[in-house]
Amino acid sequence: MTESDAAEGHGRSEPGPPDPAVRRDSAEDDTETTADAQEPADTREDTQEDASSDEVDEPPLGVPGPPFSRRAPFVWGVLAGLGLLTAFAIGSIVYSISSVIVQVVVSLFIAAGINPMVVALERRGMRRGFAVIVVILAVLAGLALFVVALVPVISDQVQRISDNVPTWFNQLENNQWVQNLDDEYHILDKIQSYVTGGSFVSSLFGGVLGVGLAVLGFLVNAFVIIVLTLYFTASFDKTKHAIYSLAPASRRARVAKLGDRIFDSIGGYVSGAFIVAVCAGVSSVIFLFAIGMSDYAVALGFVVMLTDVIPMIGATIGAVIVCLITFASTDLKTGLIAVIFYVIYQQLENYAIYPRVMARSVDVPGLVTVIAALIGASLLGVVGALLAIPTAAAILMIVREVFVRAQDQR
Repeated sequence: MTESDAAEGHGRSEPGPPDPAVRRDSAEDDTETTADAQEPADTREDTQEDASSDEVDEPPLGVPGPPFSRRAPFVWGVLAGLGLLTAFAIGSIVYSISSVIVQVVVSLFIAAGINPMVVALERRGMRRGFAVIVVILAVLAGLALFVVALVPVISDQVQRISDNVPTWFNQLENNQWVQNLDDEYHILDKIQSYVTGGSFVSSLFGGVLGVGLAVLGFLVNAFVIIVLTLYFTASFDKTKHAIYSLAPASRRARVAKLGDRIFDSIGGYVSGAFIVAVCAGVSSVIFLFAIGMSDYAVALGFVVMLTDVIPMIGATIGAVIVCLITFASTDLKTGLIAVIFYVIYQQLENYAIYPRVMARSVDVPGLVTVIAALIGASLLGVVGALLAIPTAAAILMIVREVFVRAQDQR
């Protein structure tokens, strides 16, 4: 080999192994190229699979359309009709059980009135169960004594009134104007035969069967109310907490305070009404003993005490009953004395006794008392009149503590 060839050989470089970095870059380029080439194929395969799945899953009757809008007239009419039917069904159910609701309300009302006496016995060391039994037995004994003392007097006085009717008609016949009217229409003979014949009482109470059914219904209702009152009184605190738990937790403490005040006012009203009725009964007994009607003084005193519990008209009803029996049992002078006594006593009770007793328990204006008693009597009769005043007091307290305070803060 010549020197020129060797020099030429040294001038040419033989190919060596490839650079690792260059080989890695080329591999990445090939991978990206392969992925780009395969991507359209995969996309086409997915599209074909979706199309095939849509053709398979499509229901035989077609794809459902969008749901009806709630503002559509048809949907609104259906919902309104269902709401009216639901309200009517609820109203019918409430009306059908209205008697049970009244019994529950009356029992809770009586339990709230009895609870202060139970609490007073508890403060003296008696357990609540024994205190409830003692109070209930005392109330039942008072009612039994009232019935035992009243029934003989009622039968005797009805017989006396029936016996005195002819005498009263004879006195009326002496009146010239009544004589002229009776000569023309024979009114007195018809009235006398109607009253003394017994048809007056039967038509008044709907006959013997009507009287029996009324008495039976009264006894059943009284038994149910007594049992419910016993349960409510025994678990009075639990009943209150159960009612308070219906309020939201954030307002439960305030609702409990308002509820306790309402129940305290109801208990104060019942206690105050009992005190006022006892004053009326005791004063009537003393007066009847003074005018010589000692045979009927205790029974008539019970009548006055019972009717005096009814707001507004109760005292008048008791006074009218006593005055009529006084006229029938004694002479005209004694009857007039009884009328004068009860007129004076009612004024004393309305303006002195009742306001002083009720001032600490029930704060209700006189106009509100009258309106509440009229509304309660028109809705539920005597029961509504009894519940009207404490209900009005509770509503007034809620309005003052909630509505008026909210308006003052604005």
